[in-house]
Amino acid sequence: MTWRIGVDSGGTFTDVCLFEDGTGRVEVWKVPSTPDDPSRGIAQGVSEGAERVDAARAEIGYFGHGTTVATNALIQHRGVATGLITTEGFRDLLEIGRQKRPELYDLQADKPPVLVPRDLRLEVAERVKHDGSIETPLDETALRNAVRLLRAAGVKAVAISFLYGFVRSEHEQLARKILEEEFPEAFVCTGHEVAPEFREYERLSTVVVNAYLGPVMQGYIQRLARRLRDLGVTVTPHLTQSNGGVIGFDQAARLPVRTVLSGPSTGVVAAQEVGRIAGFADLITFDMGGTSTDVALLKDGQCRLASEAVVHGYPIKAPMLDIHTVGAGGGSIAFVDSGGLLKVGPRSAGAEPGPACYGRGNPEPTVTDANIVLQTLNPIHLLGGRMKVRQDLAKAAIAQVAHRLGLDLMATAQGIISVVTANMARAIRVISVQRGHDPRDYTLVAFGGAGPLHAARLARELEIGRILVPRNPGILCAMGLLLTDLRADFATTRLATLAGAAVPAIADAFAHLHVQAEHWFAEEGIPPEARRITRTVDMRYAGQNYELAVPLPPGPVGPATLDALAEGFAETHRRLYGFVAAGEPVQLVTFRIEASGIVKKAALRALPEEGPDAAVAISGRREVWLPEAGGFVACPVYERDRLRPGNRIAGPAIIEQMDATTAVLPGMEARVEPYLNLILEAA
Repeated sequence: MTWRIGVDSGGTFTDVCLFEDGTGRVEVWKVPSTPDDPSRGIAQGVSEGAERVDAARAEIGYFGHGTTVATNALIQHRGVATGLITTEGFRDLLEIGRQKRPELYDLQADKPPVLVPRDLRLEVAERVKHDGSIETPLDETALRNAVRLLRAAGVKAVAISFLYGFVRSEHEQLARKILEEEFPEAFVCTGHEVAPEFREYERLSTVVVNAYLGPVMQGYIQRLARRLRDLGVTVTPHLTQSNGGVIGFDQAARLPVRTVLSGPSTGVVAAQEVGRIAGFADLITFDMGGTSTDVALLKDGQCRLASEAVVHGYPIKAPMLDIHTVGAGGGSIAFVDSGGLLKVGPRSAGAEPGPACYGRGNPEPTVTDANIVLQTLNPIHLLGGRMKVRQDLAKAAIAQVAHRLGLDLMATAQGIISVVTANMARAIRVISVQRGHDPRDYTLVAFGGAGPLHAARLARELEIGRILVPRNPGILCAMGLLLTDLRADFATTRLATLAGAAVPAIADAFAHLHVQAEHWFAEEGIPPEARRITRTVDMRYAGQNYELAVPLPPGPVGPATLDALAEGFAETHRRLYGFVAAGEPVQLVTFRIEASGIVKKAALRALPEEGPDAAVAISGRREVWLPEAGGFVACPVYERDRLRPGNRIAGPAIIEQMDATTAVLPGMEARVEPYLNLILEAA
């Protein structure tokens, strides 16, 4: 027997998915996260999960992990003291940034703290011109002096980013060599390694974030690797990247900036596979956990890959799935603002102390407390009975807010649900309506510990007609780790006009990237038959500030390639902006290769239908507050584990399982499809 294990370490719970290759058996487990040292919670979850299925450590053939360590360190500004070495005249670029305000009409909007203070941003004389010629050689003496100053200042990491290092990297390479001689104990990263693309501010920000997080991620990976060894796990562990693929621990330690969306990205990968086997290609993923909600849109089964994003105020140029996050989770705290309005989040009770109903000293009401009061969640226990909750504490916390609003307890609890639903609907409109997609044309895939509980109300808010709830929604991100491939992305910026003369430049750019991809394939030990390469080009009209990614057709580059790029760009521009500027010159900007190493994945198996009657799965009835009915309604409660393909459940009903609860509202029907996923539609 060989077991494959995926672990997703979130802000509230650590989820474990165990898959047995021979039989297709899937088992899941959850333990509370340990924010002080996430590796401790992971080790506990793996140990308990393996014991639960009687898996010997020698039978573990794969270990994949998604983490929020880099994200949390960036949000909470818990990185290390970092120094910066840059081109003379550009030390303040990191602070000047772009002439863009986070909120256009907010005159008091604050920028996030600068990760490197001015006294630790040092300049050296060097200048490479835009065409790659050297105007000013690197001043090695000045560089050594700068390194010694940073070492004396006590920094733990150093970022090196020169103005045109992405065009010609010799100066950055030499600077790194000198820095390693003078300051060998420092974590060092350079612009051409981390973000070899144009736009100096975004590249500089990315390199600085990578340096700022480097020692944090290195320490975490070392602790986790040690704990896994102590457990007897001998396989090479992998970590999820923001692009949905996985990499080895060593590369993750060198490039932590590529893991800032590590956890959420695997949920999208798993939702993609669940949608495929259920027969739905156009999906909106809705991942609601304890701290936040992550949403993404998949058109024709593919999630858009963004080459740049702003993560908690910091621009990052790294490939990542186009995931939008809002502070709306089960632990999000409800409060009354200075204007007397009810607000929910983004502040969260997290894992410690958690919602008021956990009984750990939190007096403030959360979304989970509202569901406990409304009894859409089990008011006695969660996690299949493993975790007791106290409804009296949830009522007391919500009563404080109710008093300030002048409402009764139940209206306030329902108000909390309505507000958080509106917050999540707004997030979905960002990735759909604002980008030319009608959410009514998509299936909502609900997962995360709280996603299925809120999906029906969210779908009604957006007029989405179909909801897909995976078999194990609460641990879908962990399962995604068993469904993804090894992956790396390579890019180079070379400005050219889309015309016949660009053919050699396109061919040369991709030849350069292919060499890098082949080196990565060899480094990861990926056999030739498992190697896959996808090519895209970032394009724009001359004078535009932003580019659109356009796929490059397979085969050698020639005149037909230019026609395909022109058509692809026009189609993408029309969908996003609503028009095509015929006759305007089009520029090729950044060339990209996505290299994938296909690995063996968990194979989900279909089961035969057993008829519509689901009565055998009823475990009891519970009074649930339904505003549609004006009060409490006795709803049947079903055990998800006892449902079989073909079963149908008419709403209102509650479906419970260890890792999540699904609410079926009046006027809806849930059916179980062959892979044991739930499909909710209007009755």
